[in-house]
Amino acid sequence: MVSPSFFKKRGFSVIEKTIEIERVEDIISVFGSFDRNLHIIEAELEVAIQDRDNKLHISGEAENVILAEKAIEGLIGLASRGEDISDQNVHYVLKLVSEGKEARINEINSDVVCVTAAGKPIKPKTLGQKEYCEAIENNTITLGVGPAGSGKSFLSVAEAVAAFRADKYNRIILTRPAVEAGERLGFLPGDLQSKVDPYLRPLYDALFEMLGADTYQKYLEKGNIEVAPLAYMRGRTLDDSFIILDEAQNTSAEQMKMFLTRLGFGSKMVITGDITQIDLPEDKTSGLKVAMKILDGVEDVAICNLTSADIVRNRLVQKIIEAYEDYEKKNPQSSNKSGERSKTRKYNK
Repeated sequence: MVSPSFFKKRGFSVIEKTIEIERVEDIISVFGSFDRNLHIIEAELEVAIQDRDNKLHISGEAENVILAEKAIEGLIGLASRGEDISDQNVHYVLKLVSEGKEARINEINSDVVCVTAAGKPIKPKTLGQKEYCEAIENNTITLGVGPAGSGKSFLSVAEAVAAFRADKYNRIILTRPAVEAGERLGFLPGDLQSKVDPYLRPLYDALFEMLGADTYQKYLEKGNIEVAPLAYMRGRTLDDSFIILDEAQNTSAEQMKMFLTRLGFGSKMVITGDITQIDLPEDKTSGLKVAMKILDGVEDVAICNLTSADIVRNRLVQKIIEAYEDYEKKNPQSSNKSGERSKTRKYNK
């Protein structure tokens, strides 16, 4: 670990704070493997952290030491609730304390949305994800817009399974537009189901994790679960159903209007998408972007904008997305859909 003398040599005014950790289990969780979590805090805040007699001694510049103290106390609070402290937790807690939101750390991972077939509780891991789940529960239609890895699709499926298990809805309907992501796959072999399965695989994976393969198959055969391309929705009225439209950035304006008007009595809709990854032809406007403008302010409709801070995949994914955002801001004409991208940035502002 960094020595306090390091700061003195650089001419800093060094202060020291001491945190006492009572439970050995919390020490193990907060420290991480080979003190990895403490090393992250040291590197991010340029402080020195030393462990002596179940006490953490933090030294460095006053402002950074105070931030490190708040971050560690927040992590101890998470660990005391039985949470495993991962790199993602550490980085997110550091972000919250740097923004003065340390009082909200205890809201992270506080609610269980659903329990998987293997008994794993599914919880929102960021404040943005928490607000997204609350919006789904409190509104008839929710638009979840955000980058890859922000949990918008996975959490929507978790909410659907939880509501279905609670007998709030008779069916779960999952749909996606069958749009290729920049590739030309040609004619796929097999029957109709085999042809559409590749487009719907992420939804299958989420359902398998929540329900287990056997239970999923049972509900599928009984008609309680339906997974189908968006084109199959035309002409239908969907009553008593929890309906999820995934990859909605690849719908046309006409398709989105068609989908929204399928809403029947006693049903709920969640629409998810990433408006920075539109695979439509250049002359087509994304139906998701149009819907965000038209439905803004409509009663019982929520629009949730998740950000790179809500990404819970490998931390490198967050860095990649932030790097792309920076590049596109500096090079607005670099994308082959530059018009769409510049409009997206203007709208988000």
